[in-house]
Amino acid sequence: MRGDYLVNSNRQRRGREDRSSKDAPLDRPQEEFRDEVVSVGPVSKTVKGGRRRSFRALVVVGNGDGKVGAGLGKALDLTDAIRKGIEDAKKNLIEVPRYMSTITHEVIGRHGAGMVLLRPASPGTGVIAGRGVRPLMELAGIQDVLAKSLGSANPYNVVYATIDALKQLRTAAEVRELRGKVKREEPRAKSEVGVNGIA
Repeated sequence: MRGDYLVNSNRQRRGREDRSSKDAPLDRPQEEFRDEVVSVGPVSKTVKGGRRRSFRALVVVGNGDGKVGAGLGKALDLTDAIRKGIEDAKKNLIEVPRYMSTITHEVIGRHGAGMVLLRPASPGTGVIAGRGVRPLMELAGIQDVLAKSLGSANPYNVVYATIDALKQLRTAAEVRELRGKVKREEPRAKSEVGVNGIA
């Protein structure tokens, strides 16, 4: 009887270990996303009993290697609003095409009354941008860019206008494919011509 109990307990323990090994995450490199809070502010809603106050947070996340996103979170507590903003930003990630340390071409993004102009810059220029655009550029891994806000200074409009501009960026290969062009071939080496004019 004692032996049966030991065998059963060993089986149960082994089953738990097997399940835990299956549930354990695989040894894959996880992409590390950094986040930055661009703007926070109180929001009040008038209800029958008076005003209900809550918080709103605009958060930007990125991995520093071409993936970036922005999200908006609202909650009664500021930390919960930031957490919701991070979750929302991770659901709306976009891929940003880059050329060396800058963007591929000039582009204008729009959102509401906000309008943002992005221009490529030579290496060593740095990120010349305001508080709404700078965190997006840095978290996307863009080190040299010129940016100018041409519309509303509202941080929400500026951030989402920048996201719209980044979505419009295309690589040279994508433009060639859209135009139906093929990459120009390298010039062929001149063949040697014989005495009788035959190569």
